[in-house]
Amino acid sequence: MHQTLKDPSDLLISTYPKAGTTWTQEIVDLLQHNGDAEICKRAPTAVRFPFLENHYPPPVPSGLDILKTMAPPRVIKTHLPIQLVPEGFWENKCKVIYVARNAKDNLVSYYHFDQMNLVHPEPGSWEEYLQKFMKGKLAWGSWYDHVKGYWKEREKRNILYIFFEDMKENPRREIVRIMQYLDLLLSDDIIDKIVELTSFNIMKDNPMANYSSVPKIIFDHSISAFMRKGEVGDWTNYFTPAQSQMFDAHYARQMADVDIPFRTSI
Repeated sequence: MHQTLKDPSDLLISTYPKAGTTWTQEIVDLLQHNGDAEICKRAPTAVRFPFLENHYPPPVPSGLDILKTMAPPRVIKTHLPIQLVPEGFWENKCKVIYVARNAKDNLVSYYHFDQMNLVHPEPGSWEEYLQKFMKGKLAWGSWYDHVKGYWKEREKRNILYIFFEDMKENPRREIVRIMQYLDLLLSDDIIDKIVELTSFNIMKDNPMANYSSVPKIIFDHSISAFMRKGEVGDWTNYFTPAQSQMFDAHYARQMADVDIPFRTSI
């Protein structure tokens, strides 16, 4: 893997699952191609942005297999916690965009995703899944450790740390932040175009971004769409008052050592 990840121009987009990964990937692709929507429909998301640790059953190629065929500059997706990111990224001072989403909405979105993702373990009931999330017993581990790990290293590693809620509240502002981090300069008209092209409704209907091309043996969209709602505050439709109170107390203990400005509403 180290030999595959040795180019300083590589860009890593990292998130805990269901925190805004695909959205950010589409923004980056459009920024890098001056807002050209047709170029950004050249292939599905999973091909344009190799998923570093991905190893689904055939016929889907692994992330590393796709990476080996790509010329730089490459944009790579990962859900790995920061301690598992290959050292090659840091040694080559690659840029990293990290997207974080508030725990409650992230949990709800992940719950629905694990229902339609047939290669993940059965999620069980909502209450069971809530407990698994709190204990870090899901794929890619603890949400708490994940968001804190990148937060604590953001300045040392030159990580652009952005929030799903900020992107929903003011997508143009956050797109400009990403553009500046990537040392790009696009016109206001192109930026406005990218805001529109990466809106939830447009992306949900874009077959190159909505994962509808993934075989049904992996993603069953009849159970739940990959792009379901993309909202802030959907957690209120799932947490009971008692569950919310219990979760908040656990959250406070887990996050006591950091001050990350998460928002559960906007």
